[in-house]
Amino acid sequence: MSSYYPKNGRVILHIDANAFYASVEEAENPSLKQKPVIIAGNPEERKGIVVAANYLCKNRGVYTTMALREALKLVPEAVVIKPNHRVYKEYSKRIFTYVAGFSPLMEYASIDEAYLDISGCEELGAPIDIARQIQREVLEQFHIPLSIGIAPNKFLAKMASDMEKPLGVTVLRKRDVENVLWPRPVLEAHGIGDKTASKLKETGIFTMGDLAKASDQRLSSIMGIRGIRMKERVNGIDDRPVDPAANSSFKSIGNSTTFAHNMTEPAAIHGKLEALAQSVSERMKQKRAVSRTIQVTIRYDDFKTVTRSQTLERDIEEKADILAVAEKLFFKHWNGGPVRLLGITAQNALDKRTITKQMDLFSFKEEADKSEPLYQTVEAIKRKFGEHMIKKGFE
Repeated sequence: MSSYYPKNGRVILHIDANAFYASVEEAENPSLKQKPVIIAGNPEERKGIVVAANYLCKNRGVYTTMALREALKLVPEAVVIKPNHRVYKEYSKRIFTYVAGFSPLMEYASIDEAYLDISGCEELGAPIDIARQIQREVLEQFHIPLSIGIAPNKFLAKMASDMEKPLGVTVLRKRDVENVLWPRPVLEAHGIGDKTASKLKETGIFTMGDLAKASDQRLSSIMGIRGIRMKERVNGIDDRPVDPAANSSFKSIGNSTTFAHNMTEPAAIHGKLEALAQSVSERMKQKRAVSRTIQVTIRYDDFKTVTRSQTLERDIEEKADILAVAEKLFFKHWNGGPVRLLGITAQNALDKRTITKQMDLFSFKEEADKSEPLYQTVEAIKRKFGEHMIKKGFE
């Protein structure tokens, strides 16, 4: 297994929900399956632009931002639906909460995309097996198809996930870059849009291979420092880490373990939960983080995976507090079957240094110097209007 996980490198998945809005509509209304579906802002008047479309429409030439009127000329029988962003956000949260159960190193890139660093997940199997399991279980649980790219860095993982849609799993290694990426149009490089591609073409850079071989000076004159970075990326170089803090609403700190033998004894399971709680607590303290939401992941011997979470009224970081919530969740939702994997994750974790302490007006003397404006203001009010003018709430 070590051959799949380089000692000094990374293994990164880019997970892309295919035709996400349309797929969610089909999941919510199975009667739409096998029908062409377009998501657009004004279906009643048949105006506006295409926000999303399923593959039955895409395969007939419909694309995002196309005028709805033009799309309906290509697919007149299409079912047109107004976007329901609340439902899309809920599906996104549920899917990527499940994905984060495999590794706490998940970076939420957009509503339908995320990067997952599985470099330390040897116990879960080979990377391609992990990718296929995620793909299979998301389809089974949420009815949403995924394409997944597997690569040693974020850029190559993103490029790989775009190569086979829907429901593709693609591996792209650095040694494949010259044969796989370089012949492709420069416009297909993630991070290069139409305008930049046009400027590059004007100087004779038509393919990713042309970009990979261009001089730094030439690229800097066209794109600035970004040109140098894009050259590195199409050469397979990208040192950006997967950063869970990139999107605070999905920041998580967690750990999971796969057992050598399936577990059924409550006492043994308690011991594993205790060890996981200890690990999560230590990592939270290293990062100076706290959380109010604890999630437990249970994977059974048939690979069925269940995730459950609880949100508290206060921030926690200590092992005992994490363990108490995790045990309550586990024993409430465990069906008694053999357990293959357990995980604990502190979700929506916050850096304690960013949490502003709200000073209690009625105990502030213990914390504030008498020269502070707050102290002076409260005392002035009391002197002018009397002690009764400032009272604690709910008295």
